[in-house]
Amino acid sequence: MTQATLLLVEDDANLADGLLASLEQAGYRCLYAENATKVAELWRDADLVILDRQLPEGDSIEWLADWNKLKTIPVILLTAMVSVRDRVGGLDSGATDYITKPFAEAELLARVRVHLRHPVGEVEVSSNDIVINDVRIDNASRAVFCGDEEMTLTRTEFDLLHFLAKNAGRVFTRDELLDQVWGYNHYPTTRTVDTHILQLRQKLPSVNIETLRGVGYRMKA
Repeated sequence: MTQATLLLVEDDANLADGLLASLEQAGYRCLYAENATKVAELWRDADLVILDRQLPEGDSIEWLADWNKLKTIPVILLTAMVSVRDRVGGLDSGATDYITKPFAEAELLARVRVHLRHPVGEVEVSSNDIVINDVRIDNASRAVFCGDEEMTLTRTEFDLLHFLAKNAGRVFTRDELLDQVWGYNHYPTTRTVDTHILQLRQKLPSVNIETLRGVGYRMKA
């Protein structure tokens, strides 16, 4: 197997030294840039980039679109910004993933492995997957992807999505969904189904779950 090349962009020398040692020990070839100036000349040689968001010159996402034009590769953003707005802004700018500081090196290595297995634009689809528009449901790992991004769903949200997707086109009443997904016929209120449908629509807007007034729900294929 060809050795993957990682580009680490981090201005904190102590953190960079530790990360480079861990990445090299894990078997990766590493390139290093301590600021934005050096990134462009190293970008094309990398298979994946670990990018600190706050660099001496400013917010690294300001240059991310230009760097991605050089070569489209997975980018894991390192950030101390924890608000949803900041994280969404990083992903919208062209990052593939993010990890908030402080973080465990084991988690970073796991994310590197995942993104190297499924490079940008090269998503592996198995026979067990269900694909609807840009959403892929991996039944084996109970993972849901919207494009290249893995979505965060609760256990019940996944079960409901998977059930509707594998029965796309068929209409189910709320009571039928409670029985099939929740596992029992009676629940204090069928409103719980409506709540979970709303959550799925918010998280996966490209998946069309139709409401049939007075009847129930169905997923359009």
